Amino acid sequence: MRRALLMALAMIAFATPVAAVNPDEQLADPALEARAHALSQDLRCVVCQNQSIDDSDAALARDLRVILRERISAGDTDQQAVGFLVARYGSFVQLEPPMRLDTLALWFGPLAVLLAGALGAAVYIRGRKPVPVTALSADDEAEVSRLLNTDRVD
Repeated sequence: MRRALLMALAMIAFATPVAAVNPDEQLADPALEARAHALSQDLRCVVCQNQSIDDSDAALARDLRVILRERISAGDTDQQAVGFLVARYGSFVQLEPPMRLDTLALWFGPLAVLLAGALGAAVYIRGRKPVPVTALSADDEAEVSRLLNTDRVD
């Protein structure tokens, strides 16, 4: 039992995500490093695209982390440091891009596609003609009766 518990704990420990920040990248000042860490969680690795630069092992993500820390060490505010990277790589570098005219498709595109699909489905359904219901012929009624009676167990 003890061995199974230790194995389960080891699996959980190895399953947690590991930050890709190397010790040589970290700033000596804990307050500045905390700022850099918080900012890098909101910046996208442009190679991995679904990871923050803090979680990515890509070489470009490392470069972005180093640039971010250099900007913070130089005295930039959070907005200035992020703004520098956005100016270089565009809004795509932000995991949650701001709502602006050039990012409206990112924010409202999925909703527009959903509404277009619903509208298309409604037009399709309304345009269908109902199938007329006709009475069964005498031969069809006899066949139905025969089939229903042969399935019964008396």
